[in-house]
Amino acid sequence: MSRQVDDGVAEEERTPLLGHDSDSSILIVHQNEATISPLPSNHVHTDISLPSHSVPNQRLASLDVFRGLTVALMILVDNVGRDFPSLNHSPWFGVTLADFVMPFFLFVVGVSIGLVFKKVSSKSNATKKVIWRTIKLFLLGLLLQGGYFHGRGNLTYGVDLSKIRWLGVLQRISIGYFFASISEIWLVNNNILVDSLAAFVRKYSIQWMFSIILCSVYLCLLYGLYVPNWKFTHSDLLGSGHSSTIWNVHCEVRGSLEPPCNAVGFIDRLILGEDHMYQRPVYRRTKECSLKSPDYGPLPPDSPGWCLAPFDPEGILSSLMAAITCFVGLQYGHIIVLLQGHKQRVLLWSVFSFSLLLIGFILEIFGIPLSKALYTLSYMCITAGASGLVLAVFYYIVDIEHLRKPTVILQWMGMNALVVYALAACDIFPAVIQGFYWRSPENNLVDASEALMQTIFHSEKWGTLAFVIVEILFWGLFAGLLHKKGIYIKL
Repeated sequence: MSRQVDDGVAEEERTPLLGHDSDSSILIVHQNEATISPLPSNHVHTDISLPSHSVPNQRLASLDVFRGLTVALMILVDNVGRDFPSLNHSPWFGVTLADFVMPFFLFVVGVSIGLVFKKVSSKSNATKKVIWRTIKLFLLGLLLQGGYFHGRGNLTYGVDLSKIRWLGVLQRISIGYFFASISEIWLVNNNILVDSLAAFVRKYSIQWMFSIILCSVYLCLLYGLYVPNWKFTHSDLLGSGHSSTIWNVHCEVRGSLEPPCNAVGFIDRLILGEDHMYQRPVYRRTKECSLKSPDYGPLPPDSPGWCLAPFDPEGILSSLMAAITCFVGLQYGHIIVLLQGHKQRVLLWSVFSFSLLLIGFILEIFGIPLSKALYTLSYMCITAGASGLVLAVFYYIVDIEHLRKPTVILQWMGMNALVVYALAACDIFPAVIQGFYWRSPENNLVDASEALMQTIFHSEKWGTLAFVIVEILFWGLFAGLLHKKGIYIKL
């Protein structure tokens, strides 16, 4: 935790999402790794050149806004997805608003890494810090999403260690953060003076090759790994006697991207074990597995057995491709560090973003479907391209035109994103409030407030949406209070 001094410069380096110590500023402050320095906004240079160090400090507020938007979107889609299927995660193939949240997280982390490690005085010390932060972030994710906190609507807590879920959102972010940070520390040629596009390519060529290798490993395993037949045990906890049923799943294929026989699930079952994977996967909302598709619902009479099988949306293999989103964000951070003009940055970001979108659509046409659960290459390209465009738009509005009042709540949330994520998106705060009730657990302030909104709007789903919007505003104001007090939470 750190407090700001009067001139607005943090006494300590602050942590953006999630567990990263960049202060998201764009100009040089003495001995502050998380800042860079552009020329004045009306200066446009035709070549890539090194920044000047003679200008005062200013925050990259657009990155905070983007980070805050991502947390707000997570709260929104997690709470209203059931009532608005277009906002909820796609059951398997396709992309909805919810499917952009994870890539936004990873992209922002990548941009922040580019700001933090633009100048490394000691590679060994920087590596130790990265490893330690990776471990802390992974363990925090394990605590929040491993099953110990049961969340809103369930006042119990605790987890059977034989069934703890090993992976999750923060764990995936920690993996992407680790790969991108290590490559930025060790695989960048800092002896090259970047004064042209060719020099830019030479400086980061080894890092790009490393990301291509990660991508190639993912693709080779996804399409080349043989997936045998497998079976799983499903426990009927609602039936008498808690009976268990063994289901057999027929595969014996390579390159399948369907729910039962893909390499992503096979690797997770092999390494993690079925009991340590997510037990309510998105494919339970497909037409094959739900009478209420695209929502969860009763199984159809002729549903296949794999509908009851676990599948982890943040699995081991898919996390390799997810890490590439961090690498994409990292390159956008390089553009901030190396380019001096606002127009240069926005132009290059836009070109790269539209190129990624085009590549993603072409890949989909040629048979690589969009799938968040598998984190396919087409999905990575389209969501990373969208992330770049969102950053460019916020950068223009917030940091160039200085229209900050409309986005100030998102900026506050972004400056304390880890706190808001843990308390709100992981339902810790609502669950605590629900623990105080009158005579019956249903008579608590959270449920009563949501019911009030539903009564006012004469609609269950629109009342829930209004309640969630109020919740987001509450957390924005809470983060603003922390900002006013100069309080930031470090991981």
